[in-house]
Amino acid sequence: MGDYESFKKQIFALTQIDLNAYKEKQMRRRIDSLITKHKIASYNDYVAAIKANKEMFEEFVNYLTINVSEFYRNPEQWRVLENEILPDLLGRTKSLKIWSAACSTGDEPYSLVMMLSRHMPLSSIRIIATDIDKQVLEKAKKGLYNVKSLKTLPDDLMKKYITQENEYTYKVADEVKKCVEFKQHNLLKDPYPTDCDLIVCRNVLIYFTEEAKIEIYKKFNTALKKDGVLFVGSTEQIMQPQTLGYSVAKSFFYRKM
Repeated sequence: MGDYESFKKQIFALTQIDLNAYKEKQMRRRIDSLITKHKIASYNDYVAAIKANKEMFEEFVNYLTINVSEFYRNPEQWRVLENEILPDLLGRTKSLKIWSAACSTGDEPYSLVMMLSRHMPLSSIRIIATDIDKQVLEKAKKGLYNVKSLKTLPDDLMKKYITQENEYTYKVADEVKKCVEFKQHNLLKDPYPTDCDLIVCRNVLIYFTEEAKIEIYKKFNTALKKDGVLFVGSTEQIMQPQTLGYSVAKSFFYRKM
């Protein structure tokens, strides 16, 4: 394949995605399989190909950013969010600032809106939803999903906010979509929102190196209000959270100290 170090530099210049922050073995395996699929011989030839071909470029960024998502992923954790974390946050303020970071195809921010709608009017709900991948953000804005993505969404929310478009496609209600503002954002280099009551970033940081993870957790801490909460994925428990300015609120939920 050739020189991977040079490839990483070229990719950063092209995409602003720093491959040094990702676990190399995992990421290199993914990239190599993509290059092999296109029957390209070297990293340099692949860089030339994605520079010349917009579709290949978008495929590469999409593949690199590992977009796997579903509504109410790990439902038991969503129940903890709704029944234990949310009442505490609403006890502090009635106007919550919520950031869904690395939101992928929008399943997570739309789940947040639907869950919150059980406790407040939709007109009061605003979610900032960000991802590095423009392609998935465009998909998220459309709000179209297959049944597999929706399998763990509670029945009452499914009935209220999801309509079937055809045999394969389901659509999120427009009034839910209006509550979410989608923006492109790179967790490694872009400025973070501030004064957040809740940040949800799940099943993404497992792909980053320990150093990059620590840096991101510190930035999340700065982005939260005092006593604000970070909600992470099932394989992303923070070791020694107090050293990063957090206390454990519940498993997978960390409160800014």
